[in-house]
Amino acid sequence: MQMLMPEPQISVEKTLALIKPDVIAKEEEIEDIILRSGFLIVQKRKLQLSPEQCSNFYADQYGKMFFPNLTAYMSSGPLVAMVLARHRAVSYWKELLGPSNSIKARETHPDSLRAIYGTDDLRNALHGSRNFSSAEREIRFMFPEVILEPIPARQGAVDYLNLYVNPTLLAGLTALCKEKPADPMTWLAEWLIEHNPNKPRLQHQTIEAEPQG
Repeated sequence: MQMLMPEPQISVEKTLALIKPDVIAKEEEIEDIILRSGFLIVQKRKLQLSPEQCSNFYADQYGKMFFPNLTAYMSSGPLVAMVLARHRAVSYWKELLGPSNSIKARETHPDSLRAIYGTDDLRNALHGSRNFSSAEREIRFMFPEVILEPIPARQGAVDYLNLYVNPTLLAGLTALCKEKPADPMTWLAEWLIEHNPNKPRLQHQTIEAEPQG
């Protein structure tokens, strides 16, 4: 008798990506490469950091010769912060970035993002978290309102959808095909709200009139 082995679970990581001030004009082009490389952009915001905020973000680099130039560069204009997610996001994003020195990257990793968009060791176009713990700290810094929860693995997401979403959604799509309304999206949205199995039900209580004495 052949035994069926369980399907292996795929862990999904998050990492922080920054498009630095000198390449902000290439934002859409870089995001397209990110998405085509299998990443999901979970969160995104454009912001400008003060020199003090840059010092706090790069606190682990404090005291190094390049630190003043680094904080001045990173606070010189707006940047784009993104939370990226995929299997082994930290290592895959670092691989896509290439070496931190863009001059060296053009010699050894000419197809990497820093080779394409960066200028030198300081102005290297993009940032990526070094490891998982750094990613958690940096995401909290750039997105303080975000609660860091694990993204469901593939089977977990499938089980969740099958249990809570698909039955009602499929019934709604079936009704939509029968009805064929002029505005299908609005019709389906209203149908789902009306037939939401988790919608609170109002209990109508009958109040009996007290006899007049």
